[in-house]
Amino acid sequence: MAKDATLTPAPADKPVAPADTESTEAKARFAKAVEEARGGAAALGSAYKDKLVARGSDLVEDAKALGAQAKERAAALAGDGKGRATSALSGLGRTVSDNAGLIDDKLGVQYGDYARGAGRSIQDAAERIDAKSLDEIGEDMKNFVRQSPGLAVGLAAVAGFMLARMFRGSDD
Repeated sequence: MAKDATLTPAPADKPVAPADTESTEAKARFAKAVEEARGGAAALGSAYKDKLVARGSDLVEDAKALGAQAKERAAALAGDGKGRATSALSGLGRTVSDNAGLIDDKLGVQYGDYARGAGRSIQDAAERIDAKSLDEIGEDMKNFVRQSPGLAVGLAAVAGFMLARMFRGSDD
């Protein structure tokens, strides 16, 4: 049994359905909107990038200004500290020298001479420190650490221990 079903191709000049043209137009409008959005985003991106670059350079300038102020303040504080340290060392040297007579009486002339020598040495060290600039003192310290790193670490540990003992609260 044969069936007479024949398939006929659709004619080539058949008009496109209206739904297809609306779909094509919608796609074209959407593509155009996407392109406009990309262009706007690129323009905004470059505008914000320019603003960020300008703001970044402003922040760098502000940071440099603050750094310069901090450096000046640190130099002033270091100068004050140097003055106080030399004054304290000089006072300590005078105190040790002044008490040398008492040490002579209680412990002997030999120990009194040690005290007088130590007092003179402390006062001389105070004068040398006072005569030097902060940069010279810093260079001297660097050279000392390079020449005797073990001694420098030991002195730092002793100084840290002493500071900790001074500033530690009483448990009583």
